[in-house]
Amino acid sequence: MTHKVTNVGNEAIRDRLHRVLRDAMRARDSVAVSALRSALAALDNAGAVPPDPAPAAASGPHFAGAVAGLGAGEVPRRGLAAGEAERIVRAEIAEREAAAAGYEEAGHGEQASRLRQEAGVLASILDPGARG
Repeated sequence: MTHKVTNVGNEAIRDRLHRVLRDAMRARDSVAVSALRSALAALDNAGAVPPDPAPAAASGPHFAGAVAGLGAGEVPRRGLAAGEAERIVRAEIAEREAAAAGYEEAGHGEQASRLRQEAGVLASILDPGARG
């Protein structure tokens, strides 16, 4: 089941994820918390910027490609292209649905059910009317 959403901004999706995560944490809903944290991590990973190559002074056996200097690890994240957050969340949903099918085939209904619940939580972020 695919939900069609148009023109949902990246920040709107991230804000919904954070808002629903706070509610899920208050409700101690471990299934929702797991799905939401995973989606937020996927969005953060998509915005990661590869570090600049290490300067010559920092190369050697103990610095293998490390970034040296004060604040070197504090690099601003790149912005996501329009619609990229939605694509990432959809990929997270598809991943869970595919894994659930595999678990179901293997006779692990409980794990399949949990993954489908997680997919439903994420689908509700893209289409807030889909889940109550």
